[in-house]
Amino acid sequence: MAEAVQPDKEQKRLIRMAETISKALPYMRRHNDATFVVKYGGHAMTDPKLGDLVARDVVLMKQVGMNPIVVHGGGPQINKMLERVGIKSTFVNGLRVTDAATMEIVEMVLAGSINKAIVADINECGGIAVGICGKDGNLILAKKMTETRDPKTGELLKVDLKQVGEPAKINVMVLEQLRRADVIPVVAPIGFGVNDELTYNINADTSAGAIAGAMKAKRLLFLTDVPGVLGKDGKVIPEMTIEQARALIADGTISGGMIPKVENCIDAVNSGVEAAVIMDGRVPHCLLLEVFTEAGVGTMVRRA
Repeated sequence: MAEAVQPDKEQKRLIRMAETISKALPYMRRHNDATFVVKYGGHAMTDPKLGDLVARDVVLMKQVGMNPIVVHGGGPQINKMLERVGIKSTFVNGLRVTDAATMEIVEMVLAGSINKAIVADINECGGIAVGICGKDGNLILAKKMTETRDPKTGELLKVDLKQVGEPAKINVMVLEQLRRADVIPVVAPIGFGVNDELTYNINADTSAGAIAGAMKAKRLLFLTDVPGVLGKDGKVIPEMTIEQARALIADGTISGGMIPKVENCIDAVNSGVEAAVIMDGRVPHCLLLEVFTEAGVGTMVRRA
């Protein structure tokens, strides 16, 4: 009988790597051909190292048979460009009042420099990405936003944010064509007005939720700068139902800027998404940890 060979230090490292890949196999099979919408934002978009890891994660998801769709924001970059051209921004409940001049800059930055930079990152990691905005192929038909929710009280308030809109309809045919072409869509959240033919600036979280719902995505993944939804004890709540989420909003556990994120999760799940996750985009390979491990990263909102 042959004597067992004891692996050296390097071989042990490689064996651990092989074991990790092997443990991910059931998740690869479970998620094969499933759509995952990734809302890309926060620190991961401004840190080149984290951005590279996100791009690698997205490419790997595609390589193992999943259908990732990336929807991105770009508030800080828009702020810098507006300052450079001397346009002052005004905000109402965290939403930018977008007049015609501001809209030109928003479209230039979102659909131009940011979108193409993300596409380039994914392509450099071996993927095939195509950058589009909601105006391309009428992907996102929009309507003017006329009310917003007070982040402190939750009360709906009438507003006039000029060319700020919300999704009215998602043209899934555009995304289905890209899926059949084996391409990763990278979407800038800009829409075309249904009635007035104006260009609309749309919140990236809302756009991602609408796309995920229309595509009946398996997961909607929000990359944020927080570890997830925190309970009264200050610890991350790993999972909650829609009913539990609404109860936590009602009793004040979920407050401030977390309310609209959780509401986007609720809306997406009600629209047909299996589950939505608010996760910490500052964690290296957060997407792989969420998709290919049991523990996951952040807070998952699902149906009961």
